[in-house]
Amino acid sequence: MDSQSVEAVNGSDYKAHVFSSSAELLEKLNEKWSSVKKKPFPAMYSSVYGGIILDPAMMVLPIDDHMVHRGHGVFDTACLIDGHLYELDVHLDRFLRSAAQAKVSSPFPKSILRSILVQMTAASRCRKGTIRYWLSAGPGDFLLSPAGCPTSAFYAVVIDHDFFQCKDGVKVITSTILIKPPQFATMKNVNYLPNVLAQMEAEEQGAAASIWVDEEGYVAEGPNVNVAFINHDKELILPFFDKILSGCTAKRLLQQAPKLVEQGRLKSVKTANLTVEEAKGCAEMMFVGSTLPILPIIAWDGQPIGDGKVGELTMALSDMLWDDMVAGPETLRFRVPYYEE
Repeated sequence: MDSQSVEAVNGSDYKAHVFSSSAELLEKLNEKWSSVKKKPFPAMYSSVYGGIILDPAMMVLPIDDHMVHRGHGVFDTACLIDGHLYELDVHLDRFLRSAAQAKVSSPFPKSILRSILVQMTAASRCRKGTIRYWLSAGPGDFLLSPAGCPTSAFYAVVIDHDFFQCKDGVKVITSTILIKPPQFATMKNVNYLPNVLAQMEAEEQGAAASIWVDEEGYVAEGPNVNVAFINHDKELILPFFDKILSGCTAKRLLQQAPKLVEQGRLKSVKTANLTVEEAKGCAEMMFVGSTLPILPIIAWDGQPIGDGKVGELTMALSDMLWDDMVAGPETLRFRVPYYEE
């Protein structure tokens, strides 16, 4: 048998190539990116490497990292818009709460994590997109326990993509995929298989996304977004956060929406339990998430929400949050010190 290949186990003619050196492998990795004009991931940080990586061919994780083969890790994100990171500290606080719940210690204090994220974003030169970051039990072995991992690991990446305020309404379905129990739903961990299956289920039925309903029959959340409603009494209602992820954008909505109460456009703003019947009977419905920031929902399981059109109050809330993202207070919008400035 040729030393550069191995025969497939099933006896077929397929032969897997054996890379004889790291230089040969690097050449192969670079082939993938050589024809890409704009890097979708212009920068990454890895505590395993100990620095910021600008070559996408080198943006890799160790296969023995427990986040890879055991799902022992947490993550979070932040929007990058017009060269500003939106709600970075709010997201970082949730990130560290998730890590504590998952029993993953950070290799750095919050101040250094924050500094790394800012430096990575500056090095990327990206001015619009998102950053995403992970804390992992770290590399070490392939056992279940992280006891053999010398240290935890911190990874982060800049994702260069354009996004705009969502104005078109979408259709959703009720998910048949089991909702995660509160212990895991309330932390932003990397175990997203239920979320992925719920999203795939929706797409297979021609819907934009799905809605989870908890074991008591109350509306919970979307696959990676919160959900909100406006009833016919003009009350803005979001489900309680005790069994679902505490969305940073959803909480910002709860802070900002009382402005519409002051204007007389909304009656009240609150969190509460809603049955599916009550929710489907509302006048307006929407998803709430980081890059949306609000996505109008016009039908659920084939049933129109309200008049089946994008609601006026939904768009008023969307305008308010979008303005907050692009021109909000400096306490929420951190200006990235790009190196060329």
